[in-house]
Amino acid sequence: MPPIQSAQIAGIYRYPVKGLTPEALPRAALKPGETLLADRRYAIENGPSGFDPTEPKWMPKPHFLMLMRDEWLAPLRSHFDDVSHVLTIRRDGSVVARGDLETAEGRAAIERFFSSACAGEIRGPPKILSGKDHSFSDLARKVVSIINLASLRAIENMVGQPVHPLRFRANLYVEGWPAWHEFELLNQTLAVGEARLKVMKRITRCAAVDVDPDTGARDLAIPPALMRRLGHNECGIYAEVIAAGSIATGDAIAAEQPELL
Repeated sequence: MPPIQSAQIAGIYRYPVKGLTPEALPRAALKPGETLLADRRYAIENGPSGFDPTEPKWMPKPHFLMLMRDEWLAPLRSHFDDVSHVLTIRRDGSVVARGDLETAEGRAAIERFFSSACAGEIRGPPKILSGKDHSFSDLARKVVSIINLASLRAIENMVGQPVHPLRFRANLYVEGWPAWHEFELLNQTLAVGEARLKVMKRITRCAAVDVDPDTGARDLAIPPALMRRLGHNECGIYAEVIAAGSIATGDAIAAEQPELL
């Protein structure tokens, strides 16, 4: 049996509002069947979607503002405070909107910003959405997304340019695995301290990864490059938390060796 590959967590990120700024975390508490705290807790509806906050159900991402279509979101800088529920949005260093996302007044303040400043870019009235413990993930199940940084370096060789890791909007960035090793981990259990995550599936990439997360320029064509070179447009894996634990940047992450019968 080949040796079990191990690695370290190089970065932990959450995305409180779908399509807006990633927030780096030094550590995170993982709970079974849950996302990272407040990950994709809110979304900005791009015209009426039929989403019912009292009975939230998964909906495909075209209903919301998102980078696959709305690259102009990328230069905005947002921050969400867990205690006050206040979202602050900056553009070019200046605050352009601030509001408590758990109050009607606060949501309206954010909605007014998108209605006025981005009127030519949106399809319909923007509306802040949330619902109970719902997560506006691209996947119906609550998962943690993982990117292998060596695989990103392989993509850099394909496209002939540097590739900013945050193009891929993952929760965990991992250093130490060979390129594409993550695809060998399907259905295996990853251990990070006491936490355990079951790898579920590969992540199919869309045009969102073509957008520079700093400038908003759509300056690469990564999914087509993957298709030409590898025959698929996948990069990264989804994993479901199956055992609770606290994780931190620098922690070892490794596939558990199966028990011998």
